[in-house]
Formats: sequence, structure tokens, C-alpha cells
Amino acid sequence: MVKQWWVRRYAAARARAEAGMATAEYAMGTIAACGFAAVLYKVVTSGTVSGALQSVIGRALDAQF
Repeated sequence: MVKQWWVRRYAAARARAEAGMATAEYAMGTIAACGFAAVLYKVVTSGTVSGALQSVIGRALDAQF
């Protein structure tokens, strides 16, 4: 009886300890995604990439069907 109680208590304590890790992992993932989005935005809005994208879109719109 005591052993079962101890096992349940230990499992509950581990579950509480793991709960905070998920929040921290989500926070780090969100920060990394925001950083990646900022870098991608700067690359896409640069002159060279912007011109290339406009060229590709222009050719796609002028395509003959």
C-alpha cells in the first residue's frame, strides 16, 4: 500500500516537473521562429531578391496557356 502511494506521488511530481519544460521549449521555439522570420523578411525585401521575385511573378503572369 505504501509503495503504491509512493509510486503515484513520484509520478505526479515528475509530471509537474515536466510541465514547465514544455512552456520553456515553446518560448524558445517562438523566439527562434521570430528571429528566422525577421532574417527572411530582410532577405526577401532586399533589392536583389525583390527584383528576382518580381521577374519570376511577371513571367508567370505573362505566360501563354
